[in-house]
Amino acid sequence: MPRALLNLLYKRSFRYDPHGGFMLSSGKKSDVYIDVKKTLYNPEGMELAGRAFFERIKDEPVDGIGGLTLGADPIAYATALISKLNGKPVEVFVVRKEAKKHGTQRWIEGNLEPGARVVIVDDVVTTGASTVKAIERAREAGFEVLKVIVLVDRQEGGREAIERHCKMEAVYAKGDLLRLYEQDRGRLKEKKDKKEKREKKLNTS
Repeated sequence: MPRALLNLLYKRSFRYDPHGGFMLSSGKKSDVYIDVKKTLYNPEGMELAGRAFFERIKDEPVDGIGGLTLGADPIAYATALISKLNGKPVEVFVVRKEAKKHGTQRWIEGNLEPGARVVIVDDVVTTGASTVKAIERAREAGFEVLKVIVLVDRQEGGREAIERHCKMEAVYAKGDLLRLYEQDRGRLKEKKDKKEKREKKLNTS
């Protein structure tokens, strides 16, 4: 597990509010909010993500990598760049949210032809609906979908929905970020306890 990327996700993208909670794009409310774009739009985060995803495809016969815009885009771009730097270049493709209104009127942008072997990527999976849509559009274009890789699995049923269509891997799960939160909270409590002990000792001396 790439620890540096996890730490950056925790620092930049993770929010926890057990009282008020957050409204997600899926319409669900959750005590955890993971704004992965805060990490992926950062140069360090983009490089780390590209390397993490490349490690998961480098030994497979992959022609292209992509998914539904916008969540998949920075991951696909970063992975393609890292793949080129490592001598195993893969093409990027983008699944549009709606078909192009002019020209070819296609759903997918890129250079891949039918028969291409592809990996679908996404930043965060909650219900899995956007990832499933990307799988369906890729197959309609004649691509062979080898697998799905997501950066963070929120562990709220998305994996099960996706795996009805294709196997899925996750670089991290929500639980990994919650463990960092608990560790942080433990360190803060320990620091607070030590401070209180010192103050108590000073007051009684």
